[in-house]
Amino acid sequence: MAESPEAPESAGHALVREHTIYDCVMGSRAFGLATEDSDTDRRGVFVAPTPLFWRFDKPPTHVDGPEAERFSWELERFCELALRANPNVLECLHSPLVGRLDDTGRELLALRPAFLSRRAHQSFSGYALGQLRKLEADVRTHGAPRWKHAMHLLRLLMSARDLLRTGTLTVDVGDQREPLLAVRRGELAWPAVESWMTRLRDEADAAAVRTPLPPEPDRARVEDFLVRVRRASAA
Repeated sequence: MAESPEAPESAGHALVREHTIYDCVMGSRAFGLATEDSDTDRRGVFVAPTPLFWRFDKPPTHVDGPEAERFSWELERFCELALRANPNVLECLHSPLVGRLDDTGRELLALRPAFLSRRAHQSFSGYALGQLRKLEADVRTHGAPRWKHAMHLLRLLMSARDLLRTGTLTVDVGDQREPLLAVRRGELAWPAVESWMTRLRDEADAAAVRTPLPPEPDRARVEDFLVRVRRASAA
């Protein structure tokens, strides 16, 4: 029997394959929290060719795939989110596990300081609060939180506190690996974990008062980069 023909590749997947400027590994592997069963989550940035924006149907702002566990943003959308201090996007920019990287991708990474600002206090805190409410709902419903999610919330709170203290975003948890993995294994009672989270939030709030981060990101510098990329693509 003849084999079925393969489905044609989607336009979004073709953009990711052909125009990715930067990709990296995120999740537990980037955080230094990987275990034997950890997935390999990949994140990336692609540049849609400028002529695609001249049509009524615009290129996608983000793409799932083509491989499993891969998610990519178009450059403009990625920059917009990073300027808003979106935690997932900022951490993507600072992953220690870089894969594909071309000259434009190197320019993007060189812009990392331009995206960092005091907006991170509100954005990280808001995201953390949403995750905490989910954990509290689990405790009310099931008597315990999802411990893996509790571990990752603690990690995020540490990252936010240290960013506000130092002005530098560090993704890998370093010597906090074992205490955090103990949380994942459910070895700490929820009240102790909740108290740890409260302490980290208080420390972040205190750090925000004297943070070395600028009040706003350098939007003009980022926009200049984006315009240059678009012009080069159009040419």
